[in-house]
Amino acid sequence: MPQSRHWIVRRLSHLDGILLALVLLLLGISLAVVASASGQSPARISGHLVNMGLALSVMVVMANVPPHLLSKVGPPLYAAGVVLLIGVALFGEIRNGSRRWLNLGVMAFQPSELLKLALPLMLAWYFQRNEAVLRAKHFLVGGALLLVPFLLVLRQPDLGTALMLGASGFYLLFFAGLPWKVMFGGAALGAASLPVVWGLLHDYQQRRVLTLLDPTSDPLGDGYHIIQSTIAIGSGGLFGKGWTQGTQNQLDFIPERTTDFIFAVFGEEFGYIGAILLVALYLAIVARGLTIAARAPTQFGRLMAATLSLNLFTYVFVNMGMVSGILPVVGVPLPLMSYGGTALITLLLGMGILMSVATHRQLNKT
Repeated sequence: MPQSRHWIVRRLSHLDGILLALVLLLLGISLAVVASASGQSPARISGHLVNMGLALSVMVVMANVPPHLLSKVGPPLYAAGVVLLIGVALFGEIRNGSRRWLNLGVMAFQPSELLKLALPLMLAWYFQRNEAVLRAKHFLVGGALLLVPFLLVLRQPDLGTALMLGASGFYLLFFAGLPWKVMFGGAALGAASLPVVWGLLHDYQQRRVLTLLDPTSDPLGDGYHIIQSTIAIGSGGLFGKGWTQGTQNQLDFIPERTTDFIFAVFGEEFGYIGAILLVALYLAIVARGLTIAARAPTQFGRLMAATLSLNLFTYVFVNMGMVSGILPVVGVPLPLMSYGGTALITLLLGMGILMSVATHRQLNKT
């Protein structure tokens, strides 16, 4: 019995207390909002609890894996992810006009979710391996490693996930030391190529951008999501209408209210003050992650912690911007709040890596 207790204590010692408290607080808020958004559906609430239990278990396991072992997982995981993305392009299931899923018999799997962790793991491993001899060629190789999954996901088409992968790769290249002149040159090239990019977008993607500029041009079609979510957030006022008291939510006006548009439910029920406090919680997690990155003893740890922290910020910014009508609708869930198993597990895997970097001090640099 004492041995088993000691083993449990050792496992739990690799959980960062501050990060764990913030994650649990957000998950508690998420459970309350999902309950309200689902009409207090027992099936949806129990499903969310199961997802949270699985994701937290994965986080604990990942926190106990030393970073030098995590770094070795990067190349095979990246290779497997790219092969699966090619498999999606050749044999994937088509759902709602997009080929994103690979049917494995017992379950359908979305390989792009795997790349959200595999890509930064691969790039962090590569730049640590070449830390002492970094040259321009290494950034070119890093850019190519980013471009392959980005283009494969964009082809599905899944613009939202492709942009998230692009942001993740850029953050890691930036923290690895990407020169400013390259970044400014890339930004200028990107701006100049916007007309070409616009022509390559699918019709529905172009409509989403145009609808953002004037949602009332199609109030019952592409503009419906933005109109209803902004009405819900605005009607919440300063302090909100109270838990389960949101009329837009309870009368089923808000679409996808347990997943992508859960922030509209939160804004209606808890108001502007609640939204500010929610943003503060997310910023606290990002700040803690960047602190862990600054204290990490290896290049791999620094790159992974910083990239994962800014990834979280990007997801929050894109989701809240989408729901409040300042960004196009791209189907990005709100981290630690939206209902959904795959996204939550992927996110808490990342939190586990952050905790691993924070609590494992003796690291092997090979």
